[in-house]
Amino acid sequence: MAEIAAELVAVERKLWSGKATSVSAQTTEGEIGVLPGHEPLLGQLVEDGVVVIRTVDGEKLVAAVQGGFISVSTEKITILADTAVWASEVDTSAAEAAENRADASRSDHDRAVSELRAVKRLQEH
Repeated sequence: MAEIAAELVAVERKLWSGKATSVSAQTTEGEIGVLPGHEPLLGQLVEDGVVVIRTVDGEKLVAAVQGGFISVSTEKITILADTAVWASEVDTSAAEAAENRADASRSDHDRAVSELRAVKRLQEH
């Protein structure tokens, strides 16, 4: 199976680095899927996006991301997010409350939506 080096980095921490068989991300141009051998590209991530990484071990890693960029070269896929959190780290109750709170700021609402999408994507097969 083909593989490529990949990493997910947020401003506050490095979330993951390793070998992947595919990466998908939501960009301002739409959702893209990247496989080894993909043409080089640079894309802007949406503010309430989800990134899915399929590792060479068959693991599915899902993160909620808030803005940033995805860079694809022939050797590596790099996701540089403004903020990111693993779906497994999301407090679903708190995210649902923030999504529904009328006085929530736009960024808090977007973060909650992104986190809930990530949790849902993690649960999909």
